[in-house]
Amino acid sequence: MAITDAPPSSDTGDTPVDPAVLAAASLPSDAATEIHEGQLGLLPRLGSVMRMSEVQMAEASDQPLDGENDQTMLMNMGPSHPSTHGVLRLMLELDGETVIRSKPVVGYLHTGMEKTAENLTYLQGPTNVTRMDYAAPLFNELVFSLATEKLLDIEVPERATWIRMLMSEMNRISSHLLFMATNGMDLGAVSMMIYGWREREQVLRFFEEVTGLRMNHNYIRPGGVAADLPDGWRDSVMHLLDMLPPRLEEYDILMTGQPIWRERLQGVSQMNADEAIALSCTGPVLRSAGVPWDLRRDEPYLAYDEVEFDVVVGTYGDAFDRYAIRLNEIRESMRIIHQILDKMPKGDYRVGDAKVTPPPRARIDESMEALIHHFKIFTEGFKVPEGEVYVAVESPRGELGCYMVSDGGPKPYRMHIRGPSFINLQTLPHMMADGLIADGVVSISSVDPIMGEVDR
Repeated sequence: MAITDAPPSSDTGDTPVDPAVLAAASLPSDAATEIHEGQLGLLPRLGSVMRMSEVQMAEASDQPLDGENDQTMLMNMGPSHPSTHGVLRLMLELDGETVIRSKPVVGYLHTGMEKTAENLTYLQGPTNVTRMDYAAPLFNELVFSLATEKLLDIEVPERATWIRMLMSEMNRISSHLLFMATNGMDLGAVSMMIYGWREREQVLRFFEEVTGLRMNHNYIRPGGVAADLPDGWRDSVMHLLDMLPPRLEEYDILMTGQPIWRERLQGVSQMNADEAIALSCTGPVLRSAGVPWDLRRDEPYLAYDEVEFDVVVGTYGDAFDRYAIRLNEIRESMRIIHQILDKMPKGDYRVGDAKVTPPPRARIDESMEALIHHFKIFTEGFKVPEGEVYVAVESPRGELGCYMVSDGGPKPYRMHIRGPSFINLQTLPHMMADGLIADGVVSISSVDPIMGEVDR
């Protein structure tokens, strides 16, 4: 499914990669020194990424203008700027309002969650990882659980698999609705902020019915899910599926067809397929460049090979394509959820293996052995065979991967999360180069970064 309603913008489809643009890792070490020694505006183009440390930038900012470099200016955007989507800082070199080079600076929200995982049992792990991408917490729980289950070599019941799919696609909808809200707010469509939050609130209420929480659920766990779907869940889902289509049509009227909106997004923050692949992009950022890569279809997990959906791709690789892709992915997720409603099987919602699964709550009041079993599972955890594994899922922002190493104990020896927001952020200097500061806001918003996932 391609987005083709955008008029032609500048050539991006078959443009070869400019070596200077992708020279991020190959510039000489003295390049930054050369920049801050008074040659800011006179240097040959060394690429779009600023090669300067924070100390060097501070020194260069304090130097008086000498007539040679008075055409450029160094400026910080963030980390408290409302349009940087969290604590993201951008070091900018400007020629007037034109961005010559830029450098994303991260780490202000660092929480050490990957190190924390080494001190938590596998059963406690989802409570930790769910807080990384707080706009799509269920995907973090899912990838952690899939990695643990692969090490354990267990298969969860079919019903648990379909429940996970249902919750994941609902979470994809809520995440993209949040993007619609913040993207509209960043670009001046203030009404969209209200409408996007309004629809997302309906999804969060469904999550609260199922998991007891609106965010950071700890619902998807190794072995299945925490609890079965509650009575009346089908009616709640159908209410959402009936409510969303007319609201999405309102979004099209408010934004997609608006000349001001199109002029603000079309041809802005462009990136071709070669650049996107070279920068390891995934998700809507990659698909906007015309690369039809979606893990749900190309490397199926859960039961995605049993449902039908289209992978939405763009044509021009610009901010409009990234907006339109997310809007249409909401419709595709609704299509998947309709099929899940028809195919949801009966059965258990978690594995029956007593070594992994605590006993039913009712048995704890009746059996001392069940009480002891419950106590040991939640205090000591369960042991996982030695090995290492990498599992990836398609989150709303791209490939979310979990690399996990087990030494045979009840806690991971090592865990690393491949956060798509972190990888996708490196596209910003290339998107922002030769654009205006105002278009830099468009670039950040179109990437849709979650800084909790970046600074994990």
